[in-house]
Amino acid sequence: MIKYQCFGIVLLCLIVLAKSKTSNSKQQNVRSFPDGFLFGTATASYQVEGGWNEDGKTENIWDHRTHLNPSPIKDQSTGDIAADSYHLYKRDVEMMRELGLDFYRFSLSWTRILPTGFPDKINEAGVEYYNNLINEMLKYNIEPVVTLYHWDLPQKFQELGGWTNPFIIDWYTDFARVVFETFGDRVKYWITINEPREICYQGYGAASLAPGYNYSGVADYMCAKHLLLAHAKTYHMYDQKYRPKYGGNIFITLSAMWYEPANENEIEAASDANQFQWALYAHPIFSRVGDYPPVIKEKIAAKSAEQGFTRSRLPEFTPEEVEYIQGTSDFFGLNHYSTYYVVRNESVKGMYEVPSFFDDMDVIIYQLPDWKIGESNFTMYVPWGFYNLLTQIREDYDNPVVFITENGFATRGGLDDDDRVTYYKYYLNAMLDAIDDGSNIIAYTAWSIMDNFEWSLGYTERFGLYEVDYNSPERTRTPRKSAFLYKEILRTRTLDLEYEPDTNVMDIDEGH
Repeated sequence: MIKYQCFGIVLLCLIVLAKSKTSNSKQQNVRSFPDGFLFGTATASYQVEGGWNEDGKTENIWDHRTHLNPSPIKDQSTGDIAADSYHLYKRDVEMMRELGLDFYRFSLSWTRILPTGFPDKINEAGVEYYNNLINEMLKYNIEPVVTLYHWDLPQKFQELGGWTNPFIIDWYTDFARVVFETFGDRVKYWITINEPREICYQGYGAASLAPGYNYSGVADYMCAKHLLLAHAKTYHMYDQKYRPKYGGNIFITLSAMWYEPANENEIEAASDANQFQWALYAHPIFSRVGDYPPVIKEKIAAKSAEQGFTRSRLPEFTPEEVEYIQGTSDFFGLNHYSTYYVVRNESVKGMYEVPSFFDDMDVIIYQLPDWKIGESNFTMYVPWGFYNLLTQIREDYDNPVVFITENGFATRGGLDDDDRVTYYKYYLNAMLDAIDDGSNIIAYTAWSIMDNFEWSLGYTERFGLYEVDYNSPERTRTPRKSAFLYKEILRTRTLDLEYEPDTNVMDIDEGH
């Protein structure tokens, strides 16, 4: 469903009207969050831990990728030390207390726990690290939200094909079983897999993330099928064996930008973009019928036939697999950052490599220069797109419980991050609009608590509420202006659009 627009006039009219609902809500300068609403922040193991080869940990695909020569990383950096959370976890928990977090989302390094990738050898030093972090958090009533897989596959498994090898389903499930047995008594929120699209398309299709395959339209679809089956198998294992014992929740986190039609003639093109870009993974789990979205199956099958393939490049699910995957997520985990406009015209022909994911999707996506705030081009500011996305999820999937697992803004450093303050205010404002309209959203996670190794961008883009001084051996963490904003939101459980943070003192919240 398309919100906030006028069709058939100039693009400027579309943009102005597209913001109307969010603009109207600004009249309520102070808005309250629902009772029991949860706030947290997030990180991922490779991005903050460091200790890349310490205490028995072995190589993963990001260790391997960042050590290539020449380096594919923008600033030739690595996560070898990163924010050094492997040694500084107590400072990390202190920051959680300073902000007053309800929860902290972090991920587990597979090869820190299982050095061979298999459960034949459990690395006690790795287990101890995560036990220490979890126990330190629980000491202050901060709930751990643990991601099993956030992109750092054992390199040995990648040499066997990684997510294109169907045996990955068992390898991943074996890892999950060890983790549930080890930490399940204290962890009540589990995320199976973070961002399938980025794992499959960017890792296996576009070569922009590890493992750096460049086989779009084939390898990325193989990855998608195995990933969804691995997720489902892990969900069922937890549901049947560990939920009765521990009573926790388990879900998947999907990345989803919003794709908006550029004019009234592009409604179908924008719908196709949303289907390919995120419903490819959402529809099999959250829809009433399961399986991939019909438009995706039809378009890829037709293109495959035209290209001389004997069968569709999209590996089909059996009816039993469709049923097995359907409904396997307690919440709709959502990572969202920005919005794109979509068109489909003659210029799309011949624009993309054949075969490829983008040729199958058959659209052009773009953003407007007016959406840029601050120095970075990485996260464009389009809060109305967040509202539209949340509305679409509610309408397409019978209003699932949504757990927003990432939302944040990139800068190039500095403590006075006014643009991040603006971003958080108005994206939270758009989320409250969606809640007012009936969306069942229970939690919000700011990405990130501190600066990270940002994958192929290295340390050139900064997402942290806390700045990390990478020139300091202590990796000193200092709160930015946005940290003070977030602390006030959590303290009052309200959003005051006129609030200007006082950045003098960041006290520890003794309530945590």
